[in-house]
Amino acid sequence: MMNNTIAVKTQGLKKYFGKIKALDGINLEVRKGTVIALLGPNGAGKTTFIRILATLMKPDGGWAKVSGYDVVQEAAKVRSVIGLTGQYAAVDENLTGAENLEMVGQLHHLRKADARSRAYDLLDVFDLKDASRRLVRTYSGGMRRRLDLAASLVARPPILFLDEPTAGLDPRSRLGLWDIITSLVEEGTTVFLTTQYLEEADRLADGIAVLDNGIIIKEGTSLELKRCCGGDVLVQLSLTDRAQIQTAAQILDDLGDGRLRIMDDIGRITLPLSGGTYMLPEIVRRLDTGHIAISDLSVRQPTLDDVFLALTGRSTEESTDVTHTTNGT
Repeated sequence: MMNNTIAVKTQGLKKYFGKIKALDGINLEVRKGTVIALLGPNGAGKTTFIRILATLMKPDGGWAKVSGYDVVQEAAKVRSVIGLTGQYAAVDENLTGAENLEMVGQLHHLRKADARSRAYDLLDVFDLKDASRRLVRTYSGGMRRRLDLAASLVARPPILFLDEPTAGLDPRSRLGLWDIITSLVEEGTTVFLTTQYLEEADRLADGIAVLDNGIIIKEGTSLELKRCCGGDVLVQLSLTDRAQIQTAAQILDDLGDGRLRIMDDIGRITLPLSGGTYMLPEIVRRLDTGHIAISDLSVRQPTLDDVFLALTGRSTEESTDVTHTTNGT
């Protein structure tokens, strides 16, 4: 059973491609009117998850409900309450921007006049009004992404699935889309977002689920996830002599509650500290006593990239060896 405050719920959701476990028992709840960000590297299973929720793919085990409708047994009802924007803009290059949106409106059984009115309202919202009569083949990448997102909103869906919506966009276009997504949520839309951009999840999401190798390895708010790094701040230091990095790590290890990390390739130590920076003098004192010279030292707040690295041992830029090129990641 789903109560009326839950927009999306999955239980034990599984999807296999041969021996590859794209999804291996996903349990997740998304509350209405919120943004959930599914964070993970290429191959983690993000797109497979979205495709199942959008009824484009059937699960091999478990179940998923969207707005209370089962994605397999009630697929048509699910499609009636969702909008979907994939990783690549699904717009017709041989039509104008206005024609694309009017066509989508008519496919949703809007009257021609209503479809046209809705199209121009969205073109205005997405800053595409001046280009409304231009063929989409002349649009930039950012303009196409905005048009694609506009198309997913023609029918005013209460739930919106966005699969890496800002992938490949320049920073200005990305910020523009973030503002639009924020506005949609303020109006009550539920957004299910997949992303590799840690800043995107940090900026937009009420809740974040970290997906890796087909399973959710951590879930919580941005602040809660950052706490899993083991400290309020992260101290990063580089040594004058990289050959001393293991010795330095042994000297400092107890200060980081066992969460000290060594990055041999760049000769850096990352040390999480609780309670702020009061331990900095002790770090410097210990290394000085050990005759270890510091070439660089910085202090910063943990980021979601630090979270992913702490949870998986690698960054989001490192792909897992899952999935395939045709069915998503």
